[in-house]
Amino acid sequence: MSLLLTHAYYLYEDAKEQAIMKPYPPLGLLYISAYLNERNIDNHVFDSTFYSQEEQLDFIYENQPKIVAIYTNLMTKINVIKLVKFLKTDTKYGFPKIILGGPDITYNCENYLKTGADFLVIGEGEQTTLELYNTLINKEDYSSVNGIAYLENEKVVKTPPSQKIKDLSELPFPNRAAIPVEKYLDTWKTNHGMSSMTVSTQRGCPYTCKWCSTAVYGQSYRRRPADLVAKELGLLKENYNPDSVWFVDDVFTVSHKWIKSFYEEVTKQDAIIPFECITRAERLNDEILQLLKEAGCYRIWIGAESGSQKILDAMDRRVEVDVVKEAIQKTTNLGIETGTFIMVGYPGEDEKDIEETITYLKEANPTHFTITVAYPIKGTSLYNEIEDKITVQPNWETSTDRDIDFKRRYSRRFYDYAVRRIVNEVNYHREITKTKDLNLKKAISYKIKSIVANGYMTFIK
Repeated sequence: MSLLLTHAYYLYEDAKEQAIMKPYPPLGLLYISAYLNERNIDNHVFDSTFYSQEEQLDFIYENQPKIVAIYTNLMTKINVIKLVKFLKTDTKYGFPKIILGGPDITYNCENYLKTGADFLVIGEGEQTTLELYNTLINKEDYSSVNGIAYLENEKVVKTPPSQKIKDLSELPFPNRAAIPVEKYLDTWKTNHGMSSMTVSTQRGCPYTCKWCSTAVYGQSYRRRPADLVAKELGLLKENYNPDSVWFVDDVFTVSHKWIKSFYEEVTKQDAIIPFECITRAERLNDEILQLLKEAGCYRIWIGAESGSQKILDAMDRRVEVDVVKEAIQKTTNLGIETGTFIMVGYPGEDEKDIEETITYLKEANPTHFTITVAYPIKGTSLYNEIEDKITVQPNWETSTDRDIDFKRRYSRRFYDYAVRRIVNEVNYHREITKTKDLNLKKAISYKIKSIVANGYMTFIK
């Protein structure tokens, strides 16, 4: 085996994800695999999701690949480092050349290279992986390959950035045949009564939210032609018949022209599959919402992050709270489920901002919301702003950016309790405003938890 593409996510070692049980395939690796296949480059994908690292290492031992390319992100970083060290220290694996790619390596080049990686692919992976593979197999000079980093005399060498793929119609469909798709579908069906698959229609995001990483695609926006996306959906429908699709794009409705074309194509090609997507409030209007619904959309995640305009402005979200609230309400009224994301603990956030977020969630009343405490990802504007205020910087090899803490208005514990207060206060409001099936016991439980969390916030602020 000359080239193995893999990652280091192991579902059955992740307690939080096991509670959720909504795994998705490594779409980026499948794009690279398909791209290499088109150019007659033999490659194999080992999808580690349903396996252990021990089974992954056994596979590598049995097949002795010359090159192992590993996708790396925030969630898998620690496992990737462990995997690299196994491959670089145990002779039985044949000492393959190790290539790492993905969003976490861009601003951590030296760290990853010094843990044992031979090369890093910075940015989009298809063309760079192809060129690097060819130079390594043919034992040629790899210094001419754009978009990579490596060590030379203990110093990091970065070659010029690779060119982004401008015309995404050049991309083949992801090589889903390389992985056990049925395992994903069965897992979803067993745990949620429905199956789901992922599809990507765009690369990059034109917006500048300070907490968001643009490490792979940069501040760009490129879209696959709508007819090809519809064709891919048709093939998924024919080959796998999923109950739903999750579009992984950052802002699905950024182009209204594209949405209109997408609606026409999925209708014409009989490629409608129920789907959910993420977008921004100001990129929705009555016409677009109606087209989305008719194209199969059953849930839209509308970014909010905060109910405080002060915090939204600090994040450079470039949107008004009332615009987000109205978009959620309109979407719900049309019969489409809504979701929104909330972040607490952003620099400068105080109790007033948290109360405004609670009010916003009560009034907007999304079907679902997720909430997290803000953390700075290296390379983002947020990280650059708080770098000199970092108070907790754990060992790099055994932690992720999620473990970094910095000086905020209040302590991290305060915001942990703020999360509990928001969740329980909003759930209490939902329960007592039900027109039927009011569960008074549940409502009282939510209220008590909200009061207790608020008490802790007051005590430790």
